[in-house]
Amino acid sequence: MGTYGSLEAAGPVLDALGDPTRRVILETLRTGGPCSVGVLAERVTVSRPAISQHLKVLGAVGLVRHESRGTRNIYRVHQSGLDELRSWLDRFWGDALDAYAEHVRRTEEERT
Repeated sequence: MGTYGSLEAAGPVLDALGDPTRRVILETLRTGGPCSVGVLAERVTVSRPAISQHLKVLGAVGLVRHESRGTRNIYRVHQSGLDELRSWLDRFWGDALDAYAEHVRRTEEERT
């Protein structure tokens, strides 16, 4: 994947989460549990067609999954859809810890 491998994998998820309505939908599913487009439309102030389009984008990047129940689809957060994003963000934490360890090492060397 090259130098930007992890970023390339996390990019589509970041793009999908760049829309505030999609973030609200994902958070609503996270906190309220699985639900249909109709229930989401009651909780999020956008139309049902808009909810459906946002869910399509979130589904395409693996952040939500759905199961059919009769004529309705029930959507839920797909936790592993965040794995690539989590991995990319963890690199920042790792870099911070490495920099702190290096600072401590230099400080100890200066004292001795």
